Amino acid sequence: MDLIWEGIKEALRLLLTLDREVLSITLLSLALSGLATLVSLVLGVSTGVILALNRFPGKRLVISLVNTGMGLPPVVVGLFVSMLLWRNGPLGMLHLLYTPMAIVIAQAVIATPIIAGLSLAALQQLPSNLRLQILSLGASRRQMIWMLIKEARLPLLAAIMAGFGGVISEVGASIMVGGNIKGSTRVLTTATVMETSKGNFDMAIALSVILLLLAFAVNAALTHIQQRRRPR
Repeated sequence: MDLIWEGIKEALRLLLTLDREVLSITLLSLALSGLATLVSLVLGVSTGVILALNRFPGKRLVISLVNTGMGLPPVVVGLFVSMLLWRNGPLGMLHLLYTPMAIVIAQAVIATPIIAGLSLAALQQLPSNLRLQILSLGASRRQMIWMLIKEARLPLLAAIMAGFGGVISEVGASIMVGGNIKGSTRVLTTATVMETSKGNFDMAIALSVILLLLAFAVNAALTHIQQRRRPR
């Protein structure tokens, strides 16, 4: 208990004094995970819309692959992204390995199936004749898709929160593709692992507390947006 209490006090000290290194790591974590979530939002919702509104051979297989991807181990993602970005890999000429962009790519790969799967489920729960009703009122296909997304906005926001939570808390892929380089690719999760391995448990607990506070702040903001127009 003393160790945990010391870690909490250290977290408060770092936050109140605006420690430069911790602040830099926190802002980098937020920026990279936020960008990865934004990319996965575009890809995931688009995939969910395509799967929900179209019929094609092998659709159930594709949905099964998406649902499997929702539980994709981050270390597996880190392995394959590292292989793609390695100097002898297909994308080695881009020199992205051990850069912040490599972390964004890996995290986007992790979050996209999560958002796609939940988006698909959200759209499939809408009344089956709603699409025809919208089209019968003279809406174009693009307008129809937008109205369906608006109807499913509450579960879609939950999908965004799930995607963000999945990437802000992952560590395996970030270490593998980012290298935990100080001032460049060191984020809260990788820094926590490093401090733990060095035996600095008070700093590790402090970083964990900051990570939890960051995740709570983002999800609280999204929850406020999600719930503010919900009928009581």
